[in-house]
Amino acid sequence: MKSKTLLLAVLITVCMAATLYAGDQKAGTVTVKGYVLDSACAFTKGLDKPISRDCAKACEKGGSPLVILAEDGTIYWPIDSATPSTGQSAKLLPFAGEKVTATGKVYDRGGSHAIVIEHIYAQSAAKQ
Repeated sequence: MKSKTLLLAVLITVCMAATLYAGDQKAGTVTVKGYVLDSACAFTKGLDKPISRDCAKACEKGGSPLVILAEDGTIYWPIDSATPSTGQSAKLLPFAGEKVTATGKVYDRGGSHAIVIEHIYAQSAAKQ
């Protein structure tokens, strides 16, 4: 009886540790390089980069959220870590149509990728 109880306790401990480890893997700090463009064009037009800065700004003004289209084609949705959450397009608007480097925590779920942006700057402003 004691060995079954001990085995059960070990299994529960291992499962809890695995769950905690998996949770840590969902939100790692990463650096993403890519273009800021509106989400509609990222999906419907299949663009590799924005058509223009003015186009991205006009679409954002019309209500299309801005996203980061990474160099590898991954689309990152900017999200807020606070609850209640607020939209993040204002944070990206100064970089609309530009290539950026963004650093922050990335979350992956069901094939979607989101980033809580900690730092963002235009790649042309990057220090070499």
